[in-house]
Amino acid sequence: MKQETLFIHAGAEPDPATGAIMTPIYQTSTFVQESPGVHKGYEYARTRNPTRTALETALATVENGKYGLCFASGSAASDAVIKLLNPGDEVIAANDMYGGTFRLFTKIFEKYGIKFHFINMQNANEVSKYINQNTKLIWTETPTNPMMNITDIAAVAEIAIKNHLLLCVDNTFASPYLQNPLDLGANIVLHSATKYIGGHSDSVLGALIVKDEELKNKLAFIQNSCGAIPGPQDCFLMLRGLKTLHVRMQRHCSNGEKIAHWLRNNPKVDKVYWAGFEDHPNHEIAKKQMRSYGGMMSFTLKDDSAEAAKNVLSSTKLFALAESLGGVESLIGHPSSMTHASIPREERIKNGLVDSLMRLSVGIEDADDLIEDLDNAIG
Repeated sequence: MKQETLFIHAGAEPDPATGAIMTPIYQTSTFVQESPGVHKGYEYARTRNPTRTALETALATVENGKYGLCFASGSAASDAVIKLLNPGDEVIAANDMYGGTFRLFTKIFEKYGIKFHFINMQNANEVSKYINQNTKLIWTETPTNPMMNITDIAAVAEIAIKNHLLLCVDNTFASPYLQNPLDLGANIVLHSATKYIGGHSDSVLGALIVKDEELKNKLAFIQNSCGAIPGPQDCFLMLRGLKTLHVRMQRHCSNGEKIAHWLRNNPKVDKVYWAGFEDHPNHEIAKKQMRSYGGMMSFTLKDDSAEAAKNVLSSTKLFALAESLGGVESLIGHPSSMTHASIPREERIKNGLVDSLMRLSVGIEDADDLIEDLDNAIG
């Protein structure tokens, strides 16, 4: 079955009671049992809910996995992965990542005795230098947020397999339409489904997808025990969003390409970070493991002052100044004061995330209108 067909039909079975083509919203907290322990597969909605089951099945299908697990947010999904570890364990993580993930690692889990090494993963060989007897997990995003760095998933997976480590790949920026890390050797794929999978900026949800049953069982135990699960309404909205992911991503990608090249040719723009440029440091790797390059990018002005960036951020009309990404509408953000404010400034600067950096989530509006909006804002 072709990918575009999968997105529409994955996890979708007509409702057995009514024949409804869309999975109903099972708005219930509990399920009646025929006798103690005898039921129809559902006991209590924290453990399982039919709407959530349909979404988990769909996400596993489109990521070429076997098992999906949904959580109340992308951060809750990240939390579940780290709860696989024990005090004294160590994690090798990309030094360019979503600020909320960095905050979770350093402010929550470090105090429980888990050690994190934040390294540049653009060269996969660097990972091996940090592996020791306590290392249990490698964590990466690709493309990264917000510098659009690319990690060679297959190369890092080879290192993980050789050293009996888990590899978790945050696939939020790419989406299952552009990239499938499990096919490249990753053990866990993570999504903030709030973003491209939902696609309409109307719900918050996280997901993990795996192939290994034992790993699924461990994560499902955490999911049920800790209870950070999404409600059926959010699951329903994600199922709806998934059905149009492929057509939305095609437009995100085509608009993103036009805007990235327009920015690069603008005399007032300094640097543009987008994996589709042939001179991007890991463009060939992106070309190999992705189907296209997406609608996410970051840029700076030649006037690299925070004030100049603030003027642009406050002047756009179609690009809304807001956190998040991946919706049908275009967004502009300021990572250093918004999505990545929790990362110490010296760490941000060291990784290239300067105070003047702006991030775009290019939506599916008309590209010429978006370019005109940026042109007016940049001046």
